[in-house]
Amino acid sequence: MTASTPRCVILGYGPGLGAALASRFAAGGYRVLGLARDPSRHAAAEIELRAADAADPASLAAALEGTVDVLIHNAYRATMAAPGPSALSPQDLARDFAVNVGGALAAAQAVLPGMRRAGRGSILFTGGGLALDPTGWLPAASLAIGKAGLRSLAQTLHAELAPAGIHAGTVTVAGTIAPGTGFDPARIAEAFWSLHQDPPGAFRAEIIFQG
Repeated sequence: MTASTPRCVILGYGPGLGAALASRFAAGGYRVLGLARDPSRHAAAEIELRAADAADPASLAAALEGTVDVLIHNAYRATMAAPGPSALSPQDLARDFAVNVGGALAAAQAVLPGMRRAGRGSILFTGGGLALDPTGWLPAASLAIGKAGLRSLAQTLHAELAPAGIHAGTVTVAGTIAPGTGFDPARIAEAFWSLHQDPPGAFRAEIIFQG
């Protein structure tokens, strides 16, 4: 691949959905960079990896230097609190939100100047079914709040950026990701590719992936 090859960055790279996204976008002709808090945990990855902390805007800005044609925010943090939100500390909620929503916004802001200059680009987010039904798993209330905030961020970015030719949207995964099921990572990655392929003027803000 050459320097002119379009570049896809996956924030929150891991061996499941992150690896499937990397494979799908590489197959589509993209040079893929994975960002992980600890890249040494993914020594088997066949793509370039860099360290980045989704809760640290400065870390994200440094890792996202250069032209980014597609940004996929796949990072999340979840504090379990049984029996539900009454047992969740405000401090844990804030730490989770800093990754789940604050990190998504910081990453988008880091790549937007280049996308605005180019007049194109995709900013895609991994959403979750808890954004649609937050009562489905009460101990995961913090994650539900984060996914709801992420969905709102994606839709407001979509409304702001679509007129400039930049596609912001979310694939809302309404189930548990597991290989060999309807929620196989490769099938979900294909939904991301489909969303990215939307032509200007027909950008979708969301795909609700139901397996």
